[in-house]
Amino acid sequence: MPTIARLPDLLISQIAAGEVVERPASVLKELLENSLDAGSKAVQVHLEEGGVKLIRITDDGCGIAKDQLALALTRHATSKIVSLDDLERVGTLGFRGEALASVASVARLAISSRERGASHAWKLKAEAGAEPEPAALMAGTVVEMRDLYYNTPARRKFLKAEGTEFAHCADAVKRLALTRPDVAFSLTHNGRNLFQLAPADSARRIADILGDDFLGAARRVEAAAGPLGIAGFAIDPTRATDAKDGQYVFVNGRFVRDKIISHALREAYRDVLHGSRQPAVCLFVNIDPALVDVNVHPAKTEVRFRDSRAMHQFVFHAIQRTLATPVETPVAHGGFGAPASDNDRPTAAAWSAAPASTGNAPAETRPPANYPPPLRHQGSLGVAEPAAAAYLAFARAAQNIGTAPSTSVNPASAPQFTGSEPPERDGPPLGYALAQLHGIYILAQNARGLILIDMHAAHERILYEKLKTAFDSRQVATQNLLIPAVFSAEALDIAAVEEHGEALAELGFQIAPLGPNQLGVRSVPALLQSGDPAALARSLIAELREHGMTQLATARRNELLATMACHGAVRARRQLTVPEMNALLRQMEETERAGQCNHGRPTWTELTLDQLDKLFLRGQ
Repeated sequence: MPTIARLPDLLISQIAAGEVVERPASVLKELLENSLDAGSKAVQVHLEEGGVKLIRITDDGCGIAKDQLALALTRHATSKIVSLDDLERVGTLGFRGEALASVASVARLAISSRERGASHAWKLKAEAGAEPEPAALMAGTVVEMRDLYYNTPARRKFLKAEGTEFAHCADAVKRLALTRPDVAFSLTHNGRNLFQLAPADSARRIADILGDDFLGAARRVEAAAGPLGIAGFAIDPTRATDAKDGQYVFVNGRFVRDKIISHALREAYRDVLHGSRQPAVCLFVNIDPALVDVNVHPAKTEVRFRDSRAMHQFVFHAIQRTLATPVETPVAHGGFGAPASDNDRPTAAAWSAAPASTGNAPAETRPPANYPPPLRHQGSLGVAEPAAAAYLAFARAAQNIGTAPSTSVNPASAPQFTGSEPPERDGPPLGYALAQLHGIYILAQNARGLILIDMHAAHERILYEKLKTAFDSRQVATQNLLIPAVFSAEALDIAAVEEHGEALAELGFQIAPLGPNQLGVRSVPALLQSGDPAALARSLIAELREHGMTQLATARRNELLATMACHGAVRARRQLTVPEMNALLRQMEETERAGQCNHGRPTWTELTLDQLDKLFLRGQ
């Protein structure tokens, strides 16, 4: 039988170090956290060979007294907690007192520190029998680690190439720099200065680290509820990429990888992301320290919330509300809660003036009186006289869901506009329509430049949001068909219709068997009556056969409604009049998530006058 023996203290220390010191970046993170906990306002990081040969952290914090230096290198010695109550309400980044001792067991470590008010600094090497000795230092602390894993070569061989290890170190510095925009950071590698960050507001620090492109493509997030608060930026869905490393989430200033928050982000973006694109965010979550346990992982990158469901719902709704903002001018960026500067892009207030009304058209669909008349071109670029059905599609969409649609419209009664000059200043965010391009895109003009709209994608989103609202309130208006739409069906299709007749009626459909192998659609949702009734019915029945109504009403409901909206949306190649196009633009401005269709594709884009000038080399 094997003999049980106690491990030597040195081996215990080296095993324990593996929980904290995974690679040079792990050391760097722990040392930087100590510097920030010490109240530093400037932190300098010097690395050599990816941090394997040297990591030196210089800060201007409160410093360590001479008689405390030896304790700082002792396991489980800390100034940050003294009782269980402190552990339950941890407010500092580090608190276990393990970092320096763990690093000292696998590397050569030395500390130089000068306490505020002390006559000079003291230096202590992490060696057996070493004593503090005088050192030259203006203020603060210098921690120097050399030759990581010099005494444990088995671990050192698992380190990656110098460039890889440095990349991890740089990422660690950036994450902590994001949490403390009031602290200056500098990073030097092999004698080369990589970056130097001056104190700034939160938005400027995010732009310095994640780039102006991220900030320009993101929407500001701000929400609070009881002990919970969240601030930061979330990427606009149309600007999302396939990169999976774009999520920076901080809880009480601590970078975390939390499954609860990650799932909430995925759910919030579910309706608006295309394909495999990933949500990119930089979010700062604040919570009462007593409601979160940060002591569940040695590296402290995982946390446990006392009420994980509440946290999930809070993050989900905060992001969802941000993404659901109707179309308006781009959100101005400043510090969290800071007013927009004069150089920021226009806000919604810039569009507050309603356009002048003329004729008999609803005011929200009319351009101002000085708007140019509709363009009349022959060929693919132009606006043809509308078919009555096309006008009806948008007239119905402009009404409330519960309002019965008109049965006839005289195209000749559509309002006509006169004038020669476009609006220069005020106007709606998406401007006013000019023409159609190949029967697919709408060209519009706003105060900033040219707007291009995918009319099918835009109408699809409008219908989708209206269907969700109607379904939730169980007020789906229906439209009876003069002649039932008949299509062939299998026996299982007929059985599904008979079984789920009431559920189909709630969705606005009346479908009945007309023979042993035929089904007939007698009514459809009023919003979708311009679509193909048979195609709508087939897709709905297929979902019912596969999932049943119970699952359909929860997990897959939105997918079904998205499919219905896609079939019911105005199709490509349909010619629209200017009033119809303007009606679509006004509805987009009132619809949540109108920037993306149900599949996550963008519905519109903007080319500013500056961009157009560059394209045509104006002023060059």
